Amino acid sequence: MPPKKTESWTLIESILAASDAIVALGITLEDVGEDTCVLKMPKRLDLTRGDGTIYHGGPVASLIDIAGDMVVAVRAGGGVPTISLRVDYLRPCTGPYLLATARLRRAGRTISTSDVDVHDDQGRLCAVGRGTYSSLVG
Repeated sequence: MPPKKTESWTLIESILAASDAIVALGITLEDVGEDTCVLKMPKRLDLTRGDGTIYHGGPVASLIDIAGDMVVAVRAGGGVPTISLRVDYLRPCTGPYLLATARLRRAGRTISTSDVDVHDDQGRLCAVGRGTYSSLVG
């Protein structure tokens, strides 16, 4: 059964659809909670290192940034600017898709932080990231 379309779901879908870069990556919303957000990115040849098997780090970092942004956006009421982003690649990201699970670490008055785990289709943790974002829409 598909998840219920909440106000948060509608907000995130509208932010994702409004960005040509996000649309180009094929990123879609899988789930959203009060302090969590799960995004999915399908594998395509243009997102790999050229051999079609391993995702390039750039799209993985973008997935982490976008997921972190979306979990803050739910609290802020719209997309927020990234202040800083850290990514650690733990193993090659492979498989037909990646799932990024963002958790809101801290929602401050002006700055918020989120942690993101990226898993492949086998449930293996391939990358982690932490993003710092403005808490204000912009």
